[in-house]
Amino acid sequence: MKIRIKAAERKNEDVTIKTDFIRLDSFLKFKGIAETGGQAKAFIQDGIIKVNDEICTARGKKLRAGDKISAFSIDYHIKNEN
Repeated sequence: MKIRIKAAERKNEDVTIKTDFIRLDSFLKFKGIAETGGQAKAFIQDGIIKVNDEICTARGKKLRAGDKISAFSIDYHIKNEN
């Protein structure tokens, strides 16, 4: 018996921020990935969130223009409004 697995296609989304940076936990709440700060903290500590293709466990990580955040088959690309 053969089992075929089809990986979900990754989606891309650009996110524009008006400041120099946004903290990772705030970003997760801003995009609606996490409903609360506690949920954002749990996602980060459980290794579900990647920043620039590496698992990030620092919830205070500063995200700046050019960074890529991966969560639940979606890649978010940070852009600056300027």
